[in-house]
Amino acid sequence: MKLFYGVLFGMLFTLASFGQEQPLAQKDSSKQKLIALNEVILSGKIKRDPVFSVVFNKYAKKVVQPKNVADLFSDLNGFSLIKRGNYAIDPSFRAAQYEQLNVQYDGGTKAMHACPNRMDPITTHIIPEEISKIEIIKGPYTVRYGPTFGGIVNLVTQKPNLSDQGLNVKVASGYESNGGNIVNLVQLGQTEEKYDVLATFGQRDFGNYKDGDGIEIPSSFRSLDYGFKAGYNFSDNERLQMQWRQSFGRDVLHAGLPMDTEYDNSSIASLDYKKSDVNSTINTLTGKMYYSYVDHLMTNANRPSFMMTEALAAVDATTLGGKFEVEWKSIDGLTFFSGVDAMHVARDGSRTRLVKLMNGTPLPMPMEFTDKVWQDSYITDLGLFTEAIYLLNTSTNLTFGLRYDNVVSDIKNPEDDFADLYDLKKRTEHNVSGTISVKKEISDQFMVQAAYGRGVRSANMIERFINHFNVGQDPFEYIGNPDLKAEVNNQFEIGFIGKAPLTKGFNSFRYEASFYYSLFENYIVGIIDETKTRKFMPMLQPQNPKVFRNLDEAFKTGFELMAQVDFLDDFYLKTELAYVYTENRDLNESLPLTPPLTSRLSFGFEKSKFWANAVLNLVSEAVEIAPSFGEINTDAYQTLDIRFGITPVKNINVGFAALNVFDEAYNNHLNFSFVNQADFGRTPITDPGRNFAVFLQYQL
Repeated sequence: MKLFYGVLFGMLFTLASFGQEQPLAQKDSSKQKLIALNEVILSGKIKRDPVFSVVFNKYAKKVVQPKNVADLFSDLNGFSLIKRGNYAIDPSFRAAQYEQLNVQYDGGTKAMHACPNRMDPITTHIIPEEISKIEIIKGPYTVRYGPTFGGIVNLVTQKPNLSDQGLNVKVASGYESNGGNIVNLVQLGQTEEKYDVLATFGQRDFGNYKDGDGIEIPSSFRSLDYGFKAGYNFSDNERLQMQWRQSFGRDVLHAGLPMDTEYDNSSIASLDYKKSDVNSTINTLTGKMYYSYVDHLMTNANRPSFMMTEALAAVDATTLGGKFEVEWKSIDGLTFFSGVDAMHVARDGSRTRLVKLMNGTPLPMPMEFTDKVWQDSYITDLGLFTEAIYLLNTSTNLTFGLRYDNVVSDIKNPEDDFADLYDLKKRTEHNVSGTISVKKEISDQFMVQAAYGRGVRSANMIERFINHFNVGQDPFEYIGNPDLKAEVNNQFEIGFIGKAPLTKGFNSFRYEASFYYSLFENYIVGIIDETKTRKFMPMLQPQNPKVFRNLDEAFKTGFELMAQVDFLDDFYLKTELAYVYTENRDLNESLPLTPPLTSRLSFGFEKSKFWANAVLNLVSEAVEIAPSFGEINTDAYQTLDIRFGITPVKNINVGFAALNVFDEAYNNHLNFSFVNQADFGRTPITDPGRNFAVFLQYQL
């Protein structure tokens, strides 16, 4: 495998020797007449965007049947997916996941999950067909968008075309063979000079899929979504926009979790304001407010454990937040972004258990117990930040930023046994993070980036307040720790981006490389505590629970590489490689959820009315694992995906896909294991086998 990549990269770089100079990136464009809100982080301007940032923005045309938003990350270099089934899927980037990634919508809106097992992560509250692009900052290299530990993911939803006035209509429908899955979407918009509106309705109905061995995996779900977005332009440089959306998940089966979702209802509202060209000193004023509420019910009615104990858990999560930012100038070439942001997360709920058997003996009268899931807890984060961009000269810019977060947490209704473990009281933390980076255009076709970022993340609510619940991939009960220190990521990175023209039928050669190292402080992980015993179903193994602790010695390092040759005007050949190595020196093992070496080889072509691509995914054996987290070695695997699309007539697009063409039986290393399933032992969830899909879209 190493020889193969050495030869392949060598061939691609050799082709670059045919080149002549060509601009690396488009220069700053002039201002548009109609103002656009800061619902995007990356502006496409090389001198303003943060270092190590990237945009993926061809989803409306290229994506065929993703199951939820997290599936949009499956082909992005450096990303992996954490699956608990076909619905509750989380993205992982460079072995950072969950709250280690700052995942948001439209430049700041958040919706936090209510389920402690993350049956309802943020990626389930919006349908993928609404996503116009995904913006990624690969580390803690900006302080403007909330506390950032491992990187920022901004999901930008579709918006009315401000330059195309009148009625806009989009209708889409799709079908997948593996599971008999159906997707429908209707979108209506109206754009005028002073106002614009956009309404969206989506419906998804997915069945159980079969893996490469023909085994049916419990993974079905249904969902309905609708949203409404409206904006008003006070002038060419002042705009107000509101957004409202709701999502309703029903009958969701989670193969890798002990219960299933009866319903998951979410509501998200946001209000955005922007005014530009305020005066000679202030360039822009922006403001955002948002609210989200998630109402979640899970049961074990379809699980083997139902015969012994009926369990029902009703939980909810409320998220409130906002941001105010001023962009201002002090001297020529120096621009500041200063502001304040806030986020408040509150969760509550309980689990009711009706015990029918005790120690293997049926009870004459079932016994009812109530367990506090979140113990009526909250976390509030108030942040102050300033970030500056200084143009040292026409080819070099320096960025530096500083951020302070005041984090308040409290538990208002603790269980007695949890209160006995800790001196529970309201706690306030003071976190300081920062970054400094430089971006240098060596020539029109080569750029160097270097950065240091200190990202600080306070413990989330699971890590602080969970009480004897199964929340990991392993069968351990977990106990929270409200005294955890905030974990710190000191990340260093250097990268290169290049482009050169080619001759003799070859158009251009592009390449990118990033190399990073992260030294962690106070890394948070669950560790077995032999002084404590299991609380629920005490006869089961393991007897000792895990308690969240801070690690003193942990780090990660890795790289991403990409090389692409464009030839014969419309064709391309691209190879990508991503590797991350982690080490938990306290336990002499890898950190949990570290993906193996992953690579992709892509071949495709694009014309105005026809496109196609084939992607060969090569995933190495996972041997660097975390046994204390219940991880086992995962076999290497290779899959082939083929997609193509056509525009047969104006305004109609048809997409086709053949996924896992060779019907490979495999599982991703980050997949959860089957749990509480009648026909499965505690082995990792296998991924879908061969799957054919078709997608039809009409847009006016």
